Amino acid sequence: MTAESKRRGLGRGLGALIVDTAFTPASAEVVAQAEAGGIRLLAIEQLAPNPHQPRARFDGAALEELATSIQTHGMIQPIVVSAVPDRPEHFWIVAGERRWRAAQKAGLDSVPAIVREATPQQLMEWALVENVQRADLNAIEEAIAYQTLMVEFGFTQADVAERVGKSRPAIGNTVRLLGLPLDVQRAVVDERITAGHARALLSLPDAATMQRALDEITKRDLNVRQTELLVRRLNEPSPDPMPPSQLEPEDEAQVRHLEGRFRSALGTKVSLTRHQDGTGRLIVHFYSDDDLESIYRLIAGEEND
Repeated sequence: MTAESKRRGLGRGLGALIVDTAFTPASAEVVAQAEAGGIRLLAIEQLAPNPHQPRARFDGAALEELATSIQTHGMIQPIVVSAVPDRPEHFWIVAGERRWRAAQKAGLDSVPAIVREATPQQLMEWALVENVQRADLNAIEEAIAYQTLMVEFGFTQADVAERVGKSRPAIGNTVRLLGLPLDVQRAVVDERITAGHARALLSLPDAATMQRALDEITKRDLNVRQTELLVRRLNEPSPDPMPPSQLEPEDEAQVRHLEGRFRSALGTKVSLTRHQDGTGRLIVHFYSDDDLESIYRLIAGEEND
């Protein structure tokens, strides 16, 4: 076995299942292959999505394009299916759900399919490998699939990495995205931010700060590098910390709470110092002219352009 074949794991198995010959519904070629036991013609209603399919969304425009192609050329590749337990002549789609959905839009009554035996674990592995190799999953869908393999089937990160042809650190970094607040995860799914943005937010201390950073990213259309700088400044420790003896513990806690509120509201590093006589100072840091302008508008209550 070559290094490349070992790296791709199950991916090479999926490739071997695909036939390159063009098929049209009920064509003599498909019937001949079906009679030979290689390919079956299955009615659209006999098929259902793989219950372990990690992909949650399908691009509507891309489906329409594929449906138009299928109307013109027929099904170029058969889909791969596995029998549904306890439901004779019903099948789960192992590979090719997008083609099945497009075939419905194209008005096909049946599609060519290869039937394979598969365990629930294999159903998930095959669907995951197909989607990862085609880059069809967003980072959150990918993370959920990896996590499911590890939790439900006892895989390690190294096991998952071997099967999808990625490094173990890449798997770990992707799964970590599930630790983000749901609003941030939705932003990844909706493509308002990238996985790179999301990974940068993981180093922030709490969900509130992450949400504030997300708002800044989307409002100012920050790239990943700019997001990393934003996160860095939000994580910088406050200078001139007050000795605990100068304030009672409850007063010190209130100062830190207020400091956090200022930091979250202004989206930058803030240092608050308060003395027992009620005096003190508030230091607001900025790192560019744009930062200064944004802070001014926030403090002055002016709308950003």
